[in-house]
Amino acid sequence: MKKTIAILTIIFSQILFGQNVILNKVVKTHSNSDKFFYKINPKSTNSEYLAEIEIQGFSDDDAKVFGMIYKKAKEVGANAFSYQPFETIEEVGTQKLDPVHYKLNLYYVNPENFPKENNVVYFFASPFKKQNIALNNESFVFEPRTFTKKTLNLGETYTVSTKKLLGSSIKLSGQENQPVQYFQFSTFSVNSNPYGTAGINLKSGDITKLERSYADFLATIYQPLQ
Repeated sequence: MKKTIAILTIIFSQILFGQNVILNKVVKTHSNSDKFFYKINPKSTNSEYLAEIEIQGFSDDDAKVFGMIYKKAKEVGANAFSYQPFETIEEVGTQKLDPVHYKLNLYYVNPENFPKENNVVYFFASPFKKQNIALNNESFVFEPRTFTKKTLNLGETYTVSTKKLLGSSIKLSGQENQPVQYFQFSTFSVNSNPYGTAGINLKSGDITKLERSYADFLATIYQPLQ
């Protein structure tokens, strides 16, 4: 009886998650210990093609989906990826990624060949709810699963705010040779006090800094802010 319940639990959880990650084809593998997994444009980046991965089904747990893709990529030694449109009569450049079903190409790239974006900041919306975000005196409406990027001018300071009581704000400034940065906005949350004392923390919005590999994935599956 216990075994039956366990099997049903696994099946039910798979149905709820609804995501399947498949290595469609493997041309070659590469032996490396790189932990990163960056997005590239294979037309402008010197790269070695390794394999193709297919993602079927939708989930709003982006971190879990990325973890599944990352694990498959590391099986063949990939440290880079690109979006691979399905073959259609449409021009490749006109095809938008469908988060329910898409493919990624996997590559190995010498770390020295990855392009750099200095003084550029990417901002990613929450996957769940529309938010109003302020960048200095300019206001932006972020629809769920959208993103935008901004270039920081040298010597200028920028304030980014979730524009609500109990929300978060950060300050950014343009600096010489400053690497690209990535941030994601989140919505209202109630958390236990992180300092071990009694009480809870209420936040109407938060701003979290992201690691580049995960951010590059979000920039692939999210839509640019209009």
